[in-house]
This record gives sequence, C-alpha cells and structure tokens, in this order.
Amino acid sequence: MTCPAGARLRAPAAVRGLPSAFWWIWLSVLVNWIGGFAGPMLALSLTAGRGYSAAYAGLVMSLVGLGGIAGTFLGGALADRIGRRTTMFAAHLWTAASMVLLGVSGEAGAVAASALAMGLGATAVRPAMQASLTDLVPPEDRQRAFALNYWALNAGGAIAAVLAGLMVGHGYTLVFLADGAATLLCGILVLAKVPETRPAPAERPAASSAPASAPASRPVHRDGSFMLFVLMTVLFAVVFKQGSSTLPVVMTREGHSPEMYSLVSAANGLMVVVLQIPLTRLVSGRSRPMVLLAAGLLLGWGFGLTMLADSVAAFACTVLIWTLGEILQAPAGIAVTADRAPAHQRGRYQGMYGGAWSTAAFVAPVGGGWVIDQWGATTLWTLCAVLATTAGIGCALVTGRHKDFRTGRPSPVRDGSGTPLPTASSGPGRGTANEGNAS
Repeated sequence: MTCPAGARLRAPAAVRGLPSAFWWIWLSVLVNWIGGFAGPMLALSLTAGRGYSAAYAGLVMSLVGLGGIAGTFLGGALADRIGRRTTMFAAHLWTAASMVLLGVSGEAGAVAASALAMGLGATAVRPAMQASLTDLVPPEDRQRAFALNYWALNAGGAIAAVLAGLMVGHGYTLVFLADGAATLLCGILVLAKVPETRPAPAERPAASSAPASAPASRPVHRDGSFMLFVLMTVLFAVVFKQGSSTLPVVMTREGHSPEMYSLVSAANGLMVVVLQIPLTRLVSGRSRPMVLLAAGLLLGWGFGLTMLADSVAAFACTVLIWTLGEILQAPAGIAVTADRAPAHQRGRYQGMYGGAWSTAAFVAPVGGGWVIDQWGATTLWTLCAVLATTAGIGCALVTGRHKDFRTGRPSPVRDGSGTPLPTASSGPGRGTANEGNAS
C-alpha cells in the first residue's frame, strides 16, 4: 500500500527519506528495549529473589560487562565475515537462551556463566546493527538515523522499567522469561524483514600492479586516528557511567533516599526522549568537531558541578546539563565511526567503538568507587570534569584534522607504497540491500 503524496509531505522532517529497512531495524531496537525487563531487576533478583549476597550480585553484574567487552569485538568481526543479518539473528537467539537460563538457574556457577553469556550476546548485536544501518543509510542521513535509534533505545528502556516493576509482583522468573521472549521476537523480526547488506568482498589489485608486501586491508587497530578517537570515547564513557554507578552512592551518603535518586535518574531518560530528535536536527549540518567538543564540555562540567549540589533539585539540574552532552555525543560518535570505516570493515569499526563503551561499563563502577573511598566525592567530580573536557577536546582535534571524519567519506585503504587500494562501495549500500531482499 502506497501512502498518498500529501501524507508523505506531512511526515516530520526527522523521519523523512530513510529506507524501509531502517525502520524495521528501528522497530527491532524499540521492541528489544521495551522487552528489556531483566536489566533493572537483575541485582534485586539475585539478592531479594534468590538470597545471594550483594557482593555476588556485583560480581554477576561485572560478568555481564565483561561478556559485553568480548561481544562487541566478536559481533563486529562476525558482521563483516558472515553478514549483518545473520549475526544479529544469532546474537538475539543466543541472548534469549542465556536470559532464560539466567532466570531459572539457582546454582551460583550457572548464574555466573549465564550472565557472562548474556552480556556477550546482547552486545554482539550492536556492531552488526550499526554496520547494517551504515550500509543502508546515505552519509548525510546517518547522524539523524542513529539519533532516531538512540531515541528508540531510551524510550523502550523507560517503558521497560515501568513494566518490570509491575511484573515483578508475579515473580522474578517471569521477568526473565518475558525478556527472553521479547529478545527472540527481535531475532525473528530481523530475520524476516531486514535484508543482508554486507558488501561483496573487495576486488584485490593484480599482483603485477601491487607490491608483494601490500596489505589486503588496514586492520582497524592500525588506524591510529580512529584509535585515538576510541580512546577519547573511553574517557567520555567512563565519566558518563558515573551517573548510574557512583551518583546513587553519593546521593544516598548525603541522606537522599533511593527513590529520590530514581527521580533524578528519570530526568535523564525523559530529557533524551523529549530532546534527542529536535536537538539532533538543530545541530544537523553543523561542525561535527564542535558538536563533540560541546558534548564533552557539557558532560564534564555537568558532573563537575555535582560537587556543589546540596539538594535533590540541584542534583537534577546537574543531570540535565550532562544529559545534553549525552544527547549530542551518542549519534555523533556512531556517525563518525560509520563514516570512517571502509565498507568491508564497518562491523569491526563499530565493534571497536562499542568496545570503548563496554570497557567503560566494566571499569567505571570500580574506578569511581575507588576514587570516592580514597579521596572523596569532590575529587571524583573534579576528575570527571577534567576527563570529559579532555575527551571533548581530543575528539574535536581528531575529527577536525581528517576530512573523512567530517564528510562521510571513509579513508582509503592504502598499500605499502601509499597507493589507495580498491574497496567495496562506501555509499549507502542500497544495491546490496536489494540483493539481500531478493535472496
């Protein structure tokens, strides 16, 4: 059924012009996060539900993060080797099974193994999904597309938190089973509706025209400029993760109830849902280095001002400041990665970028807690301001120096003599998408 022309014209500018396959991926993200019931209840299910200690619950949470680090790299490599759709489906299937096992297991070893497996599968989906979106969406629309995806993630997560609270009255096992079912539904949706977009293998230059020592391609870890960008992202992410790890500790130590922290945290999610799309439209077409610089400054000094907060309202104000930095950085960072990557390595590049966030999720709680115990909250918030400011300046310098970071044209892969090697098309990949549909 074709929409009338008038209906298309009335569609908001933020959603116009994106391919239908994008919207199927977007829907799968929304369903996945609306069905993410287990996340908010994992620690409680282990302590209140199964009687484990808080220390063991913390270990299990760390294992989820550890699995996530491995999953980002594995998912990126598989997306480039066996395909984006295949990797997404397999990862969703793996995650659904791990989620069910995590919900029904009673023995400590089985719980730990299931948590590790769940973290691996859940993050393996992301680089494959982001690579697929990069294949499908033309460079000028990518930042907008990633912003819409980030909106779906946050909106779905907010709904999931409410639904999980309602479901837990019927037992924690139901929460995990429902989460597993929703994850399986995402996998089926991807398999049925999302085309395979992995580009065909790039043609190699003839032996007579290329040096014998010429590499077939530049590995992502040898892209020095991109790796510097990833390092700056780790700094940014470590600061951002303090909002869910050390901020509740600081607030409760200052006499505020967990319910008050929940309200402050809800302000973050609400702002993302309300402002993500309009703010992304506002900065669309503007200097990406300046957007990333602003993101670092807002995040850093939002957390830095936390040292002055003496009431729930003051804490909420600081959250509103650093949330603006989150909103600016989230789509811009993924878009930088998408634009930098050669078409045949988009999964690996997205895996490396996702690895920055997974590493921060593993390191930030431990590091932030250690700083608080050793030197106090004021030192922590000062360090947050310094680290995020450094990340913003570093990202601005890296993206400002290289044209392909700013224009959506990936860097050419070069041989040993500096001659560009042929690669698969770096465009939107619509031809490949159509072939995937045909198959």
